[in-house]
Amino acid sequence: MKKIAALLTVLVLAACSSNKPETAPVVEAAPGTQPAPPSTGAQTGAVNPNDVPKVVVGDDPNNPNTPLGRDRVIYFDYDSFAVKDEYKGIVDRHSKYLVANRTRKVFIEGHADARGSREYNLSLGQKRAEAVKSSLKLLGVPEERLEAVSFGKEKPQDPANTEAAFAKNRRAELNYR
Repeated sequence: MKKIAALLTVLVLAACSSNKPETAPVVEAAPGTQPAPPSTGAQTGAVNPNDVPKVVVGDDPNNPNTPLGRDRVIYFDYDSFAVKDEYKGIVDRHSKYLVANRTRKVFIEGHADARGSREYNLSLGQKRAEAVKSSLKLLGVPEERLEAVSFGKEKPQDPANTEAAFAKNRRAELNYR
């Protein structure tokens, strides 16, 4: 009888220590950001590489020899302030840099080409800067670290009056302080 009781005790203890199903780890989002949706790897405890910000160590947005330093300009279509799909990757990389570097602030400078009145171009430049700012905010960058300003047509990248020059001047630039 004692052997049976001891055997039952061992079996009960063994059953209690069986592997529990794994649950997703609890991850707190950075202040001012939305938590990322669970990835397929969360159920196994694996890290999904898409959930990790892709920031190059030593990448400095003020250094033109680094990826962020080279890609600080978003160009716009004529009379438009919509961020084109081809520039969303640049905005995404800058958002990841800003999320990873919480002390950095960025000034988003909106510009326009020489066509149109001064007032119209200041307004259009502001809308371009605000469009980039909104994209960065949606990607988790706190608003207090973003400032949108417009220079209208006052600071052209190319002063010529050609279509190619106009295209270069329709832009928003990300400048870090």
